[in-house]
Amino acid sequence: YYRSELQEYAEMKANEEKMKDLEKKEKEQKYQARKMHYLLSTEQIPGIYNSPFRKSPDPRELLLQKSKPLTHRKQQVKTPFADELYDWPTCKKPPAFVTALPLLPADRQKPQGPFRDPAEVLWQRYKPLEPTLRVRESMNSPAAKAREATRREEWRNLIHEHEFLPFSSYHKNDEKYEPSLCKAGKYGREAYGTKYFREVYPKKWIADK
Repeated sequence: YYRSELQEYAEMKANEEKMKDLEKKEKEQKYQARKMHYLLSTEQIPGIYNSPFRKSPDPRELLLQKSKPLTHRKQQVKTPFADELYDWPTCKKPPAFVTALPLLPADRQKPQGPFRDPAEVLWQRYKPLEPTLRVRESMNSPAAKAREATRREEWRNLIHEHEFLPFSSYHKNDEKYEPSLCKAGKYGREAYGTKYFREVYPKKWIADK
């Protein structure tokens, strides 16, 4: 008695598994048919599942005719940048900075390779803002005005207004100037490269010049 009951129970479970597999396959076929709906035959051009060399169309062609094409998911419209600004253009409310770092998932595997620790990367990404003294202070502060006045005075006094005085170490220099070869001759420097010469034929002139 118990064996027959167990056998019936096992057969019932096997049938349920088969039914689930069949339903899963049917759903997969319907999904693929909706996904590949663009392969359906038209009045002008037959599809790949409706070959003219076959007596009857492929069963997948009939499935394509019964199914509907997949609808595209509507993308979420992102808010424009102007809406993300805080009370623009008055800027009454200060921006909200990240104070606490997000927690990483516990079951996350460490990536292979020469990568830094994710906690260190997150700390660098969300570290608080530390502006310099020049960024912190206002443009109209007394220190900024004093620096601007000093900068203008330095720019105004760039020209050296003192008279030229000869070098004090001129008479101490024992080395005498030795002229170069091109200037040492009595005929002076050669004119090569600085003057241009061309032959003149006065007999060929049309008019006296």
